[in-house]
Amino acid sequence: MPAHEESSNPLVRERAHLAASRAALRAMREDVQALDIRDVTANWVNAAVLQSQIDDRIKALADLSHTPLFFGRLDYLHVVGAEKAEGSEGERFYIGRRHVHDAHGDPMVIDWRAPVSQPFYQASRNNPLDVDHRRRFGYTGGELTAYEDEYLTDPSETEQTSKLLQAEIERPRVGPMRDIVATIQPEQDEIVRSDLGGTVCVQGGPGTGKTAVGLHRVAYLLYAHRERLARTGTLVVGPNRSFLHYIEQVLPALGELEVQQATVEDLVAARVEVRGTDESAAAVIKGDARMAEVLRRAIRSHVTPPVEPVVVVRGSRRWRVPAYEVEEMTTELLARDMRYGAAHEALPQRIAHAVLVRMEEAGEAPDDRVQNAVARNPAVKAAVKAVWPAVDPAKLVLRLLTDAEFLAAHAEGILGDDEQKQILMVKPARSVKAARWTAADAVLIDEAADLVARTHSLGHVVIDEAQDLSPMQYRAVGRRCSTGSATVLGDLAQGTTPWSTGSWEQALFHLGKADAVVEELTAGFRVPREVIAYASRLLPAISPGLTPVESVREAPGSLAVREVAAEELEAAVVAACEESLHHEGSIGLIAADARIPALAAALAAAGHACLSPGEETTAASRLTLVPASLAKGLEYDYVVLDEPAAVVDGEPDERTGLRRLYVALTRAVSGLIVLHAADLPEQLA
Repeated sequence: MPAHEESSNPLVRERAHLAASRAALRAMREDVQALDIRDVTANWVNAAVLQSQIDDRIKALADLSHTPLFFGRLDYLHVVGAEKAEGSEGERFYIGRRHVHDAHGDPMVIDWRAPVSQPFYQASRNNPLDVDHRRRFGYTGGELTAYEDEYLTDPSETEQTSKLLQAEIERPRVGPMRDIVATIQPEQDEIVRSDLGGTVCVQGGPGTGKTAVGLHRVAYLLYAHRERLARTGTLVVGPNRSFLHYIEQVLPALGELEVQQATVEDLVAARVEVRGTDESAAAVIKGDARMAEVLRRAIRSHVTPPVEPVVVVRGSRRWRVPAYEVEEMTTELLARDMRYGAAHEALPQRIAHAVLVRMEEAGEAPDDRVQNAVARNPAVKAAVKAVWPAVDPAKLVLRLLTDAEFLAAHAEGILGDDEQKQILMVKPARSVKAARWTAADAVLIDEAADLVARTHSLGHVVIDEAQDLSPMQYRAVGRRCSTGSATVLGDLAQGTTPWSTGSWEQALFHLGKADAVVEELTAGFRVPREVIAYASRLLPAISPGLTPVESVREAPGSLAVREVAAEELEAAVVAACEESLHHEGSIGLIAADARIPALAAALAAAGHACLSPGEETTAASRLTLVPASLAKGLEYDYVVLDEPAAVVDGEPDERTGLRRLYVALTRAVSGLIVLHAADLPEQLA
């Protein structure tokens, strides 16, 4: 249809196209459901694999009633990809979350990731990209209720902010995190569509959409490189389970079901059970990159120079490999810096090869089967066990953390005496199972395991809230994308662990991606200007030199700071929650962890049930009680913040406390009420 044609009632026409598109999507799903695979599979394994793929396809084609099938339209001046002849008619494309075609295979909705869709995000009056006009659609409960046109080639039109775009950004949040596919901004789109081969680091302050950008980048990469990533896999790494639960519906809503999600603790906890906790100072040392060299030395110390020759008996012949020759083999393997386990496997083959050379010199004609048999010979096995014994990663780390002499021998010149004492177990465990392993210990064991055998690498890994990882944690994640790429997301000002990174250059070095491109998002779309400006007063103290977020949203009255008497604080907090509940959307009550029990009791006494972080909000249950330690990455329409001074005092040092407060202050999308009885931190005065 020519781009200039339009019905006298455009809304009726667009609703008709929506209904037809939904019907086409149902037909696509029914076609997949009707597939009969009985005659196309050779065995039950193939049948199971194919059926699993069909089931995933059926899920991906689900029509989510409250999720708009398309959110925009592009009317091109010319046929896309054709020569631009004067007077030629253009094309029209509806842009949505997934591709939909009719019974003839003609597209009714174009996937937002397709090249033809990119101008929806990038076209402007200065660079219309051959788009005559762009249409945005507004929805209420899944029903198309409004549209808005932007004529990019009409010089008489003035530039103005899209009201529908603004309304979509500000739409109340009930339930888990939503996709932002309808509101992606040009600078975000450039990051989303960056190539798979390169690692991208996104520094973004609160409300800049960095998490959404990272998730949409995964969705784009799966669209553009599906076959490759289907083989190699993708992974999203988040800071905690609550956060992962909050974001877990974004990719399925975009039709992507195969992405794994995990915390760093999940990645490294396969070998031991984490039951203990470290003092802050010990955790910092264990998380230091220097520990990698301590572990490397400790593992290599198991290699012992041979003192006796290897004598292999085959039939009536004895074949002798002298000790000095075996030592040359071990020296050469050490020099190659192979993984310990790979060298352990290679040494018997080297010894066997030396035996075969002697056999050939004696006139025999041995083949590979003979070499493999010699490598399995008891004498060769005994020699390898003595020279290059197998190493259990967990046992190695346990010895380092319980044997002061062993630790000192391998940490000499790396860790000071006080640092060594700091990481030794107070109550040494006798076995791996009996040890009260900490999260930092599990990372050390993971490092040791990789020194023994290479960790499997995925095709792409997204790391969110990455500023909070230690160097050793970066190494653990980096191992899982050593031959792939990564998207690193974070905000240096929100680093709230004692080991949080000081710069992205340091972090990317430890990740093994020193050549990554660092992008900075400074335009805020979620947090109101008044709120982010108030929180940004903390930046000079917590992250000097970092560019403050400039919010594009003005919301007069969105910030209220109220001082109350100490004995009235809890009642005032309950009243503020009740005030917020009069608004539509989700409400988060954020408080220092130590204050949570008292506030929970006060809410219960007032008849208010509250959710825990990560639990899904509903129309009937919209209030979540959030410990400050779990607030990072979460968003609520309205936030009540209890006693900022208590949030700061709950951390081991002032800078970390102020960073925790910065996080808490920036969780609100529409309004923030700050209540305090104690004096506010001087930076907020």
